Amino acid sequence: MPWVLRGLRDGIVTTRYPRRPDDYGPTFRAAVSLRPGSPAGLIDTEAGLCPTDAIRSGDETPGALRVDRARCIVCGRCVARRPDVFQWDPTVELAATSAGALVVPPDPDLSLDALRSEVGRRVGALRRSVHIRHVDAGSDGSEEAEIAALSGPIYDIERLGMFFTASPRHADLLLVTGVGTAGMVDELLRTYEAMPEPRVVVACGTDALSGGLVGPTYSAGDGVGRLVPLDVLVPGSPPSPFTILHGLLLALGRLPRRRGPR
Repeated sequence: MPWVLRGLRDGIVTTRYPRRPDDYGPTFRAAVSLRPGSPAGLIDTEAGLCPTDAIRSGDETPGALRVDRARCIVCGRCVARRPDVFQWDPTVELAATSAGALVVPPDPDLSLDALRSEVGRRVGALRRSVHIRHVDAGSDGSEEAEIAALSGPIYDIERLGMFFTASPRHADLLLVTGVGTAGMVDELLRTYEAMPEPRVVVACGTDALSGGLVGPTYSAGDGVGRLVPLDVLVPGSPPSPFTILHGLLLALGRLPRRRGPR
């Protein structure tokens, strides 16, 4: 009886994303970006500002700053210490198809439409009834909690034709978390090789992209990109379920086209 009353009270709780933006997105501190007109020379004067060296000078413009979201663990230390330079970016659509697209400010030559069409051409056959095989390659468990939420009533990825499977031979998409520890290298490669073509690989979380706080060491790698080819990179430590869902849709070429900025 309590469940019936709760259902009548709450109504439909499942998000309408990606058909339309969710109200949760603009309120979530998912990434760090630079304030327009922020002062230069921060790298030389602020030692130890970022624990993972995600903040660095630009290669082309001396003194210009760049934020590498593939290395950022979203700790907020830079925003707290230098709010005149850094700010929170209230968005959950952060996934990209290359490491260069995760650097802020982005390269003007990187077009989201071009990336979308490139992925769409390669995985055109994977449109509906996509089966996902998740492999934990040395995660701290935070990404797994967010991935588990995708099967709940709020996100409900099965409404989009996505299903988790235990067998790599039935999988179309490989979702990898963790830094790529030495004990998981063979298992990850075996899973990847057992998947049928066309197969798509999505790296989820900062640990999987760059090693995060712990990599590289003798037992933990600097991400899984050196082990398997990556098609989509999902930043965050951990990424929000919406960000993971955005990466899955990007990998399948199913992102809707919306007016206005991303």
